[in-house]
Amino acid sequence: MKILVLSEEEIAPLLDMEEAICHVEAAFSAHAKGTIKMPPKVYLDFGIGDLRVMPAYWPAKKTSSVKIVNSHPKNPSLGLPAVMAATWLMDPTTGEPLALIAATALTDIRTGAAGAVAARHLARKNSATAGLIGCGRQARTQLSGLRRLFPIQLVKVAGKNLKESEQFCKTAENNGGLIPVKELAAACDADIVITTTPSRSPIVRAGWIRPGTHINAIGADAPGKQELDSKILENAVIVVDDLTQAVHSGEVNVPIAKGKITRNSIHASLGEVIIGKKKGRTSDRQITLFDSTGLAILDLAIGHLVYQKAILSGAGRVISL
Repeated sequence: MKILVLSEEEIAPLLDMEEAICHVEAAFSAHAKGTIKMPPKVYLDFGIGDLRVMPAYWPAKKTSSVKIVNSHPKNPSLGLPAVMAATWLMDPTTGEPLALIAATALTDIRTGAAGAVAARHLARKNSATAGLIGCGRQARTQLSGLRRLFPIQLVKVAGKNLKESEQFCKTAENNGGLIPVKELAAACDADIVITTTPSRSPIVRAGWIRPGTHINAIGADAPGKQELDSKILENAVIVVDDLTQAVHSGEVNVPIAKGKITRNSIHASLGEVIIGKKKGRTSDRQITLFDSTGLAILDLAIGHLVYQKAILSGAGRVISL
């Protein structure tokens, strides 16, 4: 068997945020229509981190994939990314392996694109300010995606400390309008608030969120993780990427386990909003919330796109197994 191998460096020129937004939105739509197969991700807890296995099959595109990804929050202190991933792309007709794709940057891009799509359908159309809670890789692509769709003029950045926030502002892809802030509350005074931390206790208080805010809750992607005060969820229009995964490991998982909200508190999936099955925001004063856990179908959509572009450009190396 021969397989195409693509490294992080080789796929970097093939990843485009605007293309990713388009393909991610299509994947959410297919998910809502029930035209894909995607079992919930499998977790293996190591104590100091975890491993996730994420399979998906998209019949209309005749493609299938499995992504293996880790989450180890202490890795940056060792000089390693907190998240590392690889995607295995297959031909579902024969099971033949097609490609092994380094997927750390791919994961960042598809998650940033998902946040942008959520904001497109849930945030106020005139949103011009953003607040970032967390300054890691995810924060960069979340901002990148958001700026493709909104005329963001001011971005308030709050990391672990002011030094981290300042460094982020200096090194961001487009640092126009970025300002570091000392307090998390200051970053929450924005039209769109994005949280990308691995917190296991609420760090964003309900009193900091003003009416009309849209929140992309990205960090909670495993059981026990929680970034937001449960009172925020009690008063928000909650939209999830996938109901089963969100209840198990999304921002809603702890509030549901503690009885603060129920599964019925979840208004819709993002795909349902995109295809018009459910309404999104219906008032400029509503607080809307997108709970992102990360879907295998998004990895498949972007992995398949990168594979096609690599074939056309001659990128990567073919090896025999």
